[in-house]
Amino acid sequence: MTAIHLDAVRKSFGTFDVIKGVDLEIDPGEFMVFVGPSGCGKSTLLRLISGLEDITSGTLAFDDKIVNSLTPSQRGIAMVFQSYALYPHMTVFDNMAFGLKLAKGDAGEIKRRVHKAAEMLQIGAYLDRLPKQLSGGQRQRVAIGRAIVRDPKVFLFDEPLSNLDAALRVQTRLEIAKLHASMHETTMIYVTHDQVEAMTLADRICVLRDGIVEQVGTPLELYENPQSIFVAGFIGSPKMNFLTDKYAQTYGAHTLGVRPEHLQISQKDGTWDGKLILAENLGSDTYLYIDIGAKDPLVVRQDGTARQQPGERLFISPINNNIHRFDQSGRPAAHS
Repeated sequence: MTAIHLDAVRKSFGTFDVIKGVDLEIDPGEFMVFVGPSGCGKSTLLRLISGLEDITSGTLAFDDKIVNSLTPSQRGIAMVFQSYALYPHMTVFDNMAFGLKLAKGDAGEIKRRVHKAAEMLQIGAYLDRLPKQLSGGQRQRVAIGRAIVRDPKVFLFDEPLSNLDAALRVQTRLEIAKLHASMHETTMIYVTHDQVEAMTLADRICVLRDGIVEQVGTPLELYENPQSIFVAGFIGSPKMNFLTDKYAQTYGAHTLGVRPEHLQISQKDGTWDGKLILAENLGSDTYLYIDIGAKDPLVVRQDGTARQQPGERLFISPINNNIHRFDQSGRPAAHS
């Protein structure tokens, strides 16, 4: 198993700083997810770890060995890209075996590894097919299989599900979770902008913003104890409600944060009241958008199908134990 240490890592393109001094410890065998909005530097950070980009300053170490100057092939990593990057003229078997053949591996061992990976990913029936004969989800599993056969120390995923439709994303996400369980000695780093992927796959999540680390923690730690308004608003779906002015001042905060699932509706009494603008019925639950006079509508999540109608007056109360208070700097506010 491989531990990864980043110490004051920076990356600049000319005068533009993309990664602005990242300190991070990734434990051996851990599934770490880098998450953040587009342009926050998560893919660049992954490329620095892989060796596809040079580090401007700082050190990167695998276990106790500094790898700044090592090529990707010398680092013992395997990478799965968003675009699959399969050779169109090669069969699935040959795509998966290509790297091992290039390294002049034993033919019998190559065949064993490819079949084992194909069985793990349920693509054994497709080994004689060309990529064009496969669905997007099957192609991505081939790309993952090609990485598995190399038996890497570190497995890197760069937004591997972003080209798939919703149903295939869920299915392939499950395959990656099973892969992590079966390869528990391999350290995995996964980049995504989708916080649902991050929450469901990660041992720990590293939230990035503008080239710096905002917070690192388990999915539950980030959900329950966000250390900034940015993290609070990024983790959780639908996103956290933020209230300022009189709504926050009552609670001794500059900004009050309440998740949609932590608001209760009543017909005649509550902390706030307002008019229902829209009810989004999703079957299993409903999102109610309520105008209480704040800057943005309050979003309330309810189980099942809503009976309330647009225009109806509703009373809303937050669950006090689940309120988040933030000061003017956007950090958790002290409260009595």
